[in-house]
Amino acid sequence: MGNRALNKPADQTTVLVTGGAGFIGSHTVVELLDRGYDVVVVDDLSNSSQEALERVRALTGTQADGQRGRLTFYKESILDAQALEQVFERHPVDVIIHFAGFKAVGESVQKPLEYYWNNVAGTLALCDVARRHGCKNLVFSSSATVYGEPEFVPITESCPKHTPTNPYGQTKSMLEQILTDLYVGDDEWNVVLLRYFNPIGAHVSGTIGEDPEGIPNNLLPYVAQVAVGKLERVGVFGDDYPTPDGTGVRDYIHVVDLARGHVAALDWMAGRVGTGEALGLGSLAGQPAVDGTRRGVGIFNLGTGKGSSVLDVIHAFERACGHEIPYQVMPRRAGDVAENYAACEKARDELGWVAEYDLDRMCEDSWRWQSQNPNGYRG
Repeated sequence: MGNRALNKPADQTTVLVTGGAGFIGSHTVVELLDRGYDVVVVDDLSNSSQEALERVRALTGTQADGQRGRLTFYKESILDAQALEQVFERHPVDVIIHFAGFKAVGESVQKPLEYYWNNVAGTLALCDVARRHGCKNLVFSSSATVYGEPEFVPITESCPKHTPTNPYGQTKSMLEQILTDLYVGDDEWNVVLLRYFNPIGAHVSGTIGEDPEGIPNNLLPYVAQVAVGKLERVGVFGDDYPTPDGTGVRDYIHVVDLARGHVAALDWMAGRVGTGEALGLGSLAGQPAVDGTRRGVGIFNLGTGKGSSVLDVIHAFERACGHEIPYQVMPRRAGDVAENYAACEKARDELGWVAEYDLDRMCEDSWRWQSQNPNGYRG
């Protein structure tokens, strides 16, 4: 069976979004619906909330399930091949944006089997069902963790991948290889690997945002919860790095910019933008096929290209919320690098995508979400 062509209008294209009720997934669904795509979400809600999708409906004015150009939701696991079969039988899925997966670095060290099983086996099940239904177009939610300790910054897509320091990062690196091998074995596959840096922020409406369970693992939701009074102070791990203020520097990207990067990837896969040079895999550098749909494996960093320190983030959030945020300097964490930020010229040149929002805007939108929803989607 061949592969579905993507060179048709958005309102005639069905996108399956796995993990679409999560932080990045829900914001991407908004962007897809705003562009007119028909969206089908599969999410087991193990680390997300159906309320996010109800708010997405309200934001985008979508109607009931099953209508063309609308949003349809299935509470299912990507490990359940039979459930996936039913989704593909009911919907003419043209392309998959694959977010679903466990994502907590620390937890992955404690539960490696669960992470490898869910993230790797789940993706294998998804790809197996998809190809049986003639859908070999996939955008994969990867991560800058695949670079390990980078050889240079800013990090380009040609920076060598090093062994990730935890099972979560290892699943991303393994899946990049698996998806590349899919194309090597069958050149009808059309794969984009999007390597995210540090997504923060929230939709400008304040109605959807990041809603971590328990104590947040990442800096910004932690800062936000200190700002709203749920947590006492921010722990700053190390202030003696060779950086301007001694704290670690990372590339923070607004989640809406990140979401728009996925829409840009769909345009690129469909042959509507770019030249094909960005595939960057030598013999895997395919060109648009006869039907206009690209074939190959494209790799793109999604970041701002600008590093911000931990203290930069804290001070930007103080400006957003209007009061001081207490923090305490603590010893460095093992495995942390001094600075890590992206080179994003490839995404600009090939996808026609650039991050638009700066750190102040990211923190303003995060504060609006956190202050309006102190307990996240739980009211």
